[in-house]
Order: sequence, then structure tokens, then C-alpha cells
Amino acid sequence: MSRKRLLLMLKPFDVYPNRHPELYSRFSHHPQILGYLENRRKVHKDAITICQDILHRKSVEWEPIFRNNLSQPIRDVDLVVTIGGDGTLLQASHLMDDSVPVLGVNSDPTQIEEVEEFSEEFDATRSTGYLCAATVKNFEQLLDEILEGQTAPSAVSRMLLCVNSKQLPTYALNDVLMAHPCPAAVSRFSFRIKRNGQSCTPLLNSRSSGLRVSTAAGSTAAMLSGGGVVMPILSPDLQYMVREPISRPANSSLMHGFVKSNQYMETSWFCQEGIAYIDGSHVFYSIQHGDTIEISSKAPVLRVFLPHNLLSKET
Repeated sequence: MSRKRLLLMLKPFDVYPNRHPELYSRFSHHPQILGYLENRRKVHKDAITICQDILHRKSVEWEPIFRNNLSQPIRDVDLVVTIGGDGTLLQASHLMDDSVPVLGVNSDPTQIEEVEEFSEEFDATRSTGYLCAATVKNFEQLLDEILEGQTAPSAVSRMLLCVNSKQLPTYALNDVLMAHPCPAAVSRFSFRIKRNGQSCTPLLNSRSSGLRVSTAAGSTAAMLSGGGVVMPILSPDLQYMVREPISRPANSSLMHGFVKSNQYMETSWFCQEGIAYIDGSHVFYSIQHGDTIEISSKAPVLRVFLPHNLLSKET
């Protein structure tokens, strides 16, 4: 039997202060902040070392790579392991189809006691790791269960975007934000929900700060902060919300709603400039006046080994 092949995608170290000496001078009067940042780097580095030591003991082939050094689609491996947080898993997902599963390792979980201790000085939140099933404490156990076929990945929905009928190359795991590139500018657009080419809702015309659409996985992030609701993690539906509308039309109840798995959202853009941001600010595509953007959950699912607490909410 051939040995399993793993790709280890790592969060880089240069997000921490040792690569940014200017931070030391900026926070020279706040040694607690410097100590916190340096500790975050150490904890992350130690987590990588621990996970690699575990892999050395297993009968698998594996290759480590920092996430910023990978830009090609991930193929010819049996499992992707991300070590970092949700951002590293998100970045991996943009290079994956539904043929390879992914396991997220949260290398630097938030410590509640630490957050409380420094609450009057700075935000000591570390990594949320919402989609990460593992930490260094249970990585070996989960890895063994995966390699032995004792656990299976979950199928998590993603979004497919088409601009003027042309499919964009990146699938969104969390959310999409369409907005004017200047946050102070008005975004003008219209949208309706359709199914098989037929309208399911009236046309809604909007002047606002943009339109956000999320998957179930992304419903706990910016969507929730903006007033949305948390969706079951395995729901194939999408949730949308018009951000900060300037005025509310007669059908204003449609400014927040859902797109069923057999439907899609058709949006017409009416600003000279616009950007579709996918899963944050790092991946984006330009849109312009007259463009038609179609959003649906027809993208290939992402096969993710999810935390048990997320799956328990499904039952």
C-alpha cells in the first residue's frame, strides 16, 4: 500500500514583530504588548515543530510550505494540513477543489485568562480557529483517525462568482463583499434572486456601502457582526445583506435574506468602479458600471475536518 502524501501549509513568521523592528520602537513604552507579540510568534513556531515531529513518526510523505509561497492549485496529495488559523485555511481553500480534504491546526488559540488580564491595556485575542479541528494537543489523535479512515471530512459549501457570465477562478469559503473601492463612497447596484432564469424576488435598487454575501461557514464572521444570523455549518444556502443603506425602498425587507441552494443572486453594478472582495481583502476582482455578477453555491464543496462542536450543532 502506497504511503499517504500530505501538504503542510504554514502561516509565515513575518507577521510577528521580529521581522518588523519598527514595532519595537513604536511599543517601547508598552513591554506587555511586545511580550505578547513575541510570545505569539514563539507559540506558533513551537506548534509547527510539534506537528512536524509528529509527522516524522508517521508512515507518510509530507512537504512543508509557507502559505505565501504557494500559488498553484493543490493536487496530487491525500491531505492538506494548515498550521496557523482560519486565515491559513482560507488561503489553502482558494487553491483546492473537492478532491482533497483539509485539516486545520490552530497554532495559537486565544487564552481567555490572557484576554481578561490585558483587557484594560490592549486586545490580547489570538487565533479564533473557527474551522480548525485541531490544536497541538489533539493533532496526533486526529491525524491517526484520518489516516486510519476512522473519521470523514464534512462537505462545506462555497460560493461561485461569475462576472458577465465569466467564472472567477476563486471560490469563496466565507463571504464576498462587493463595494466601491473607497469606503466613503456610495455603492449603487440592483439585485434579485432567481431560479432557472426566473425571478423569485422583485428587483431591489440600492444605494449603500456595499453588498455582502456569506456562506454558512462565513455567517459567524462579518455577516453576524452586521446583524445577520448564524447558519448551520453544513447548510448549502447563502445569506446576504445590504450594508448601511442610504434609504430604504418599499421592499426593504429584501435587504437581508437568503439564497437557496437551487437559486442564485443576480446583481447589476452601477458605479464606475467596484471591487468584489473574496474572503477578506487579499483576493479581489474589479467590477465596473454595467457588469452583471451572479453569485450561487454551485462551487465545488470544500472537504474539511471540522471541530466536533460545530458538527454537534447540526443535530
